Amino acid sequence: MASDDRSPRITRRTLLIGGGAGAGLLVAWALWPRIYRPNLRTAPDETLFNAFLKIGTDGRVIVAVPQAELGQGAWTSLPQILADELGAAWETVAVEPAPLSPLYANRILAEEAANGVAPAWLAEPARWAAREYAVRGAHIATAGSTSTRAFESRMREAGAGARALLMKAAAARWNTQWDTLDTAGGFVVNPSGEKLRFAELVEAAAGESLPDILPMRGGIENRLSGQPLTRLDLPAKIDGSARFAGDVRLPDMVFASVRAAPAPGARLERLDRDAAQRVPGLVGLFDTEAWVAALASNWWAADRALKAANPGWRLPVSAPSRDSEAEALAVALAEGKGTRLFSRGDIGAVFSAGPVLRATYGSAPMANAPLETLTATARLVGDQLEIWAPAQAPGLARDAAARAAGLPRGQVTLYPMLIGGGYGRKVEVAAIEQSVVLAMKARRPVQVVWSRAEESVQDTLRPPVRAEVSARMAEGGVVLGWQARIAAPEVSSQLEERLGSDARLLRGPAAPAAGAVPPYSIPAVAVDHLPSPTAARLGLWRSGAHGYTAFFTESFVDELSRIAGIEPLSFRMQMLGENPRLARCLSTAAALGGWDGGQSGSALGLAAHSAFGSHIATLLEIEVEADQRIRVLRAVCAVDCGRIVNPTIVRQQIEGGLLFGIAAATGTAIGYADGMVSARGFGHFDYPTLARSPEVTVELIDSDEPSGGATELGVPTAAPAIANAMFALTGRRLRALPLGSPA
Repeated sequence: MASDDRSPRITRRTLLIGGGAGAGLLVAWALWPRIYRPNLRTAPDETLFNAFLKIGTDGRVIVAVPQAELGQGAWTSLPQILADELGAAWETVAVEPAPLSPLYANRILAEEAANGVAPAWLAEPARWAAREYAVRGAHIATAGSTSTRAFESRMREAGAGARALLMKAAAARWNTQWDTLDTAGGFVVNPSGEKLRFAELVEAAAGESLPDILPMRGGIENRLSGQPLTRLDLPAKIDGSARFAGDVRLPDMVFASVRAAPAPGARLERLDRDAAQRVPGLVGLFDTEAWVAALASNWWAADRALKAANPGWRLPVSAPSRDSEAEALAVALAEGKGTRLFSRGDIGAVFSAGPVLRATYGSAPMANAPLETLTATARLVGDQLEIWAPAQAPGLARDAAARAAGLPRGQVTLYPMLIGGGYGRKVEVAAIEQSVVLAMKARRPVQVVWSRAEESVQDTLRPPVRAEVSARMAEGGVVLGWQARIAAPEVSSQLEERLGSDARLLRGPAAPAAGAVPPYSIPAVAVDHLPSPTAARLGLWRSGAHGYTAFFTESFVDELSRIAGIEPLSFRMQMLGENPRLARCLSTAAALGGWDGGQSGSALGLAAHSAFGSHIATLLEIEVEADQRIRVLRAVCAVDCGRIVNPTIVRQQIEGGLLFGIAAATGTAIGYADGMVSARGFGHFDYPTLARSPEVTVELIDSDEPSGGATELGVPTAAPAIANAMFALTGRRLRALPLGSPA
């Protein structure tokens, strides 16, 4: 079906500059290039259509994706959007990582980094400035469930632009009007049914010009968006041909195992070089004050040599411990001067007018524990440096390599690889820096792979947190006022120290109280952050602060419902008049999961959360095993994440996030021994095995709202749903994460 006048339209100017233009944008545009030229490389049989799309003379549709593939499906969902607008056949679509360029900047992430850093009247200028900063610096990052939100419109525009050029080329052959044509299945078709393959039109289409008004595809026939299409990265991962950073092999390359200072500020004190030299295959031993590396002809020999060297460390006086972290949080909560991050109504007046209910919650440091440890390969040829690494923020990774080598960033080429998990962990650059230093010392390519023990010790943690949540209720269980005071260290300052000042664009995912504003209609709300010092090494974590703020909020809501004598589902629903999407999620999850009211002995728990432009409600059923461990038997999630590109991928991400949240909530907290993290592998954390994992049902709610995030959405509701079920089953209120640890 051809496009009609009711189809959405974008102007040629909008396509070229990638979004609407306000007055401030027009002023700034005069000071720098209006159009950034695509820097995609093309093979002799490929034609470049725009920054996101190449089409081969054999009909292949190659989509450049700016977002890293961590297993979340970005290399499928984003090409699916473009291919849908183009009218391509899915079996002809391929994907490649986009190069560093301003065209691929993550503007949504930049806007979220600017939220709360300026007064309300300066909020929009602050967001505009953050967007401009991100674009001018070509800041690309995969974080905060922003992939679809940041690139859906740009992928659609890219597909629509190429579609118009192909239709113009076909119209010239058929001697007809181009806007009477349509595309479907990799063909341009005319109303009479004639077809021309994209491959036949590629070269001619490249010579056409974009129309001033660019129609988007209309109708519901022959559409790819919304279909459960096969993931593009799946076949290669199944047959083993997918290349991860650890699969890189270069001529004359050596392998390195590394052991770094086990706590920030620790220094090397002893090293048994003679023992290391006795290991066959050792090429060399290299050390600095902060880390030691063994280089060998294979990684196993390198790791054996490093263990034989047995480096010893002098720990700083301020080495972290559970007691010191807990004391710092308690002091911050009791005495600290906080920053008000959110305010609605007059919380002081509401609280002064009647009795206030309070509860204190806590969360211990949480590990990332990704399947793929940090790794990188470096090769220096003359004054040109090449890096192969898993990089969620490729610009930060390239800049770190340049600093380590003492080279301008223009002389560094980064090849971003598929990432084996680590939602937030792969923004870190320590392995990249180590590989560069070692390659320069060895004068040959070096591949650094961290051992599982090293990954566990050096892991960047979700911070320890303590919170006081207060509320005042009127008769009938009406919540009049709500305040959350959250004591937590600043993650963003550590990120900027390790990664450079450009890491400020990660402030959104690193925000210490993200998600703390309850999604309910409460007249007076205040959220305060009280900074707390820490000696722990902190970093990004899947769902960030949402993983604990939702626990605080939904646990306290459940407590209030019990105090008011109102069934927990009804208590929530009466406060969701202004959030009908979350209300529908709650009612759907309760109906599908067989909600029984959560009365004493029930074993069912509810939790709900709004985040990343999406909404989720979760019902869990638990049991307490003979050894007192909590086991989740089944889970039902109802999700509204707006327009859905690929329902299978959304279900996968909700289920994966939920299991991630369950593991964190029921596992073992990070511990310290002699100032060092005590974990040395997965066995420390007591995560549930596949046999002990719950049956999960994910119900996706149809929505025409803009697409929201899904990758991190399942994490936040797991912990409070378990805690609420635990109260119903046993009468014990658990107020600390992992569940069962002291608050």
